[in-house]
Amino acid sequence: MAKKSSSLKSTIAVSLTNYLDAGAIVAGASGLTLWQKYLGLSEVHLGWLNFISANCLGAALGAIIGGFLADKYGRKFIYTYNLLVYMVGVLLVMCSVNFPMLLLGFLITGISVGIGVPATWTYISESSEIHNRGRNICISQMSWGFGPMIILLLGMCFAPGGYLFGWVESIGHAIGGADLSGAALNVFSSRVVFFSLFIVAFIAWNMQRKLEESGEWKASKEAAKAKGEDTGLLHAFKVLFSNKKAIRTVCFLATIYLTWNLVASVMGFFQPHIYETAGGLSNEYANMLSCVGWVIVVVITFFVSFIIDKVPHKLLYVLGLLAALATWVVVIRGVNGMGSLWAFSILWGINGGISVQIFYALWGSELFPAKFRAGAQGLMFFIVRGLSAVWGLVFTYIYGEQGEGFTVAAYCMIGLLLISLIVGFIGCPNTRGKSLEQITHERYGDNY
Repeated sequence: MAKKSSSLKSTIAVSLTNYLDAGAIVAGASGLTLWQKYLGLSEVHLGWLNFISANCLGAALGAIIGGFLADKYGRKFIYTYNLLVYMVGVLLVMCSVNFPMLLLGFLITGISVGIGVPATWTYISESSEIHNRGRNICISQMSWGFGPMIILLLGMCFAPGGYLFGWVESIGHAIGGADLSGAALNVFSSRVVFFSLFIVAFIAWNMQRKLEESGEWKASKEAAKAKGEDTGLLHAFKVLFSNKKAIRTVCFLATIYLTWNLVASVMGFFQPHIYETAGGLSNEYANMLSCVGWVIVVVITFFVSFIIDKVPHKLLYVLGLLAALATWVVVIRGVNGMGSLWAFSILWGINGGISVQIFYALWGSELFPAKFRAGAQGLMFFIVRGLSAVWGLVFTYIYGEQGEGFTVAAYCMIGLLLISLIVGFIGCPNTRGKSLEQITHERYGDNY
């Protein structure tokens, strides 16, 4: 019982990284139109913000670094220093007065997010009991849902015309002077939202730096030392790419996650913007509708956490992707009123609650040995978020300035989701109810 309590406590602590990841993406998204008006940004500028943010390239660069650092120096090393970088990035965004400054803040925040993600999923799996591994990953995913939900609620309340905008005006006038008005004043609502992320990051850093090191990582390091093995970063790359089983696993997981994430990354960053342009909603209403979708994500994930360690993973995987496909079928039929917008939001929320990301995080931490577990996840995260960055730029051209290419974009999304569904259905591994040591032995033998 004590161990179960301990794993739950550590899961909650490291899951705050996911809150900050998703929170950074959605904080940028919820205030995108405000920054656009304040700095006079074009749709291409917005595409570049997405390209280097926590949604794409920034996280990709961080992941490839953080994954192998976590394997080399330990999971605790990441938790001791990484969120300090995150706080620097958030501060830059909060204080931005021009596009380069805003871009740099998004990039630094994104890099920090990427560094933390592989270590988080790895640490959760390594500290979980056999029959609670899926549950703990779901808790982590719930944190990913709470981030956007809370950030969007704050964005809605602080938005121009929102319930707490008077407070934002007072802050804006105190900092920028009594004459501050228009777009320069309105963007303070986004600055305040980013400040909330700074506070959470500070709290999370104080919790995470007190965590104990992963016992499985320490055991792996001691075994490697006893054998006289090289534990450097270059050797870790060599071992990963010299193992055919590991390469096939990377290809499988990267495929299912990439095709789903190309859709999810667009939704995560552009969803409120889509509601405002294609749906004709106000910034406040767009954030509210997006928030409802994330409430659904949290609720569905909560229920999934009770059954994921008890029912076939393939069944849940398929159900989640069917909901995702139904989301974009609604778009093809036409976004012509609040009914279709609500259906779009609800269906995507259901998909988020049983998302491919849950299974990617679970399988990614199960299907590799401890010596390059975080590094493999970092590599895959680099591939996925890097290509998502390119896709984000392409999407802005497909979508158009006012959403005129929304239906064409929907067909692209359906094609990507179908690939994720088919590949995941065929390659779904049988790991439920097995220890990490047992899975590693079955897949790699005694040498790992």
